[in-house]
Order: sequence, then structure tokens, then C-alpha cells
Amino acid sequence: MSKVTLNTLNAYKKSAEKFAVLTAYDSTFSNVVSSSGIEVILVGDSLGMVLQGNDSTLPVSMQDMLYHTKCVVAGNNNALIMVDLPFMSYATPEQSMKNCAALMQAGANMVKIEGGAWLAQSVSMLIERGIPVCVHLGLTPQAVNKFGGYKVQGRDPHSSEQLYSDALALEKAGASVLLLECVPSKVAQRITAAVSIPVIGIGAGPDTDAQVLVLQDMLNIPEGKKAKFVKNYMADAADIPSAISNFAEEVKNGTFPGAEHCFE
Repeated sequence: MSKVTLNTLNAYKKSAEKFAVLTAYDSTFSNVVSSSGIEVILVGDSLGMVLQGNDSTLPVSMQDMLYHTKCVVAGNNNALIMVDLPFMSYATPEQSMKNCAALMQAGANMVKIEGGAWLAQSVSMLIERGIPVCVHLGLTPQAVNKFGGYKVQGRDPHSSEQLYSDALALEKAGASVLLLECVPSKVAQRITAAVSIPVIGIGAGPDTDAQVLVLQDMLNIPEGKKAKFVKNYMADAADIPSAISNFAEEVKNGTFPGAEHCFE
């Protein structure tokens, strides 16, 4: 696979070709993931739960994200690397620029921030300064205390319309990519059709331009109950690279997610 860039993702959107996104937090898994058909690696603040054992992403620091970004960059083989800004590291446009600059200098190709249309000014300033931005909408884990738990968003007419208007406003501000988490399939379908930028989904139905999962979730590590939108790819795979390749292939041919992984 040749080096994946933002131009690659835009070409996928234009040609209606789906792509796969997976988290990684270290050089070993970065190499395996990027060598197994995954176009985008997300260095997620989910590391706070997956690696650190916290019950949310809130304790994750900028130092944590910089360290893990450097680890992932060291093992990467041509995937685009997207990195989360952690909780309260982008509360103002000035803070956003400082912390995004640090992540880009650590090797990120794109940053990801959580929020709605209120981020428009920050997005515009970052894009003007050469920093591609993915905006995370829907269930935004850093706002878990506001939501009262990890709950599906956009199920009523008012909140679904707010998601739609936020998506359009952020595209207008210059956002490079959108990510929709835990929203009804029809809401995600409407947003994906309305914007010209790529839309990544997790628990957002089959019509987004890409799908993302947390690596450990799709490998069923640890064993046990997972979120509705997760599929255990180790169940029918001989090894981890095969499981990752199967995920990538199912995303691209449209068999994942199935109806059982979606919200209505």
C-alpha cells in the first residue's frame, strides 16, 4: 500500500470506496495494523481505558498522547496517523494550535477533536496553518459526564437536527474529516450524503465512508461483553494479522457493520 494521505481519503469519498480505521498505541501493533490493509491508524485517547485501566478517557494527558504518537509513528508502514487531543487540551483556539503543533511535530498527519459547531473557529485556524482536522460528533467520550453515560445520540428530532447542522457548519469551517459515534444509521446516512468530506463511523451504521474500531475490542481483548457496534474478529481468524485483514475487507465490501451492530 502506498502512503495514505488526506488526498487518498478524499479520493475514496469521491469514488464511494470505503476505507478502514483502527486504533493502535505502540510500534508493534502499529506495524501489524498498517501492514494488514488498514488505511488510517487512530492514536486514540481510548488508551486511557485500554492501556491505563481508567473508566473514561478524561485522565489522559498531552504527554501521554505525544508518547504514544511517537511509538505509533516508529512502527507505521504507510497508514495515515490520526491523533486525539485529550480532554481540555483544545478549550481555546490558542490552546488548540499549541497542542496540535506538538502532535504534528511528533508525527501525526491529522488531529481529532470532539465537539460541535462551537469548534468552527479553532478548526478554521488549524486548517489555515496546515493542520488537517477530524471532528468527532455524536457520542463524544470526553463529554460522558454531560451525557450521563455512554448513550446513543441523535435519536430525537431536535438532537438529530443539531448533529446535522453541526456537521455542515464544521465542513464549512474547513474540517477535513468527520467521525460519528453511536448515532442512528439514518442520521449518519443523511450527514454522509450531505457533506463532501469523508465521514468515519463507529456505531453509526453502514453508510458512512469508513468504519473505525478499537483494536483490543475487535480482537476480543479482554474476553467478555463488548459494545453493540463491536464485532469479534478473532472468532474466525487464525491470528491477529488475519483478524485485522478480515476487518479491513469487510469494511471495504460493506458487510461490516451488519444490522446487529447498528442503532435505529
